Amino acid sequence: MKYQYFISSRWRNRDAVLELTRKLREKGKTVYCFFEAPHAKHRIDHNPNVDMEEFEKRDWRKDAYVKEVFENDLQAENESENFVLLLPAGKSAHIEAGIAYGMGKKCILIGQQKEAESLYRIFTESHNTIDDFITSLAKD
Repeated sequence: MKYQYFISSRWRNRDAVLELTRKLREKGKTVYCFFEAPHAKHRIDHNPNVDMEEFEKRDWRKDAYVKEVFENDLQAENESENFVLLLPAGKSAHIEAGIAYGMGKKCILIGQQKEAESLYRIFTESHNTIDDFITSLAKD
């Protein structure tokens, strides 16, 4: 596998995603971070709220950039051993979680899910915070 961890979250959660990416790499782990993907590098420093508002205006059925994002992320997810859903997460991240589960990936949840969600049973690990997750790696 190319990556040990595939991180999925919402674009507006940029700072937390980058923090998790950095902390995993400090532990010597390989990580796919969608903010660093070729299609996204030019957007990493943009205001995530404004940037996402612009992205959401695109026609997901016809837009070439949306297709590029889809294809790149799906390939990286396929090339990853573990899937991490970092809350808060949007619809796309939850779809990616289902894809990961269907691929037989180990699914890890980071963040507090307060309401009961039966499909969150796909996660074999859950951690309240990024630091809780990183600490758990020391036990491996």
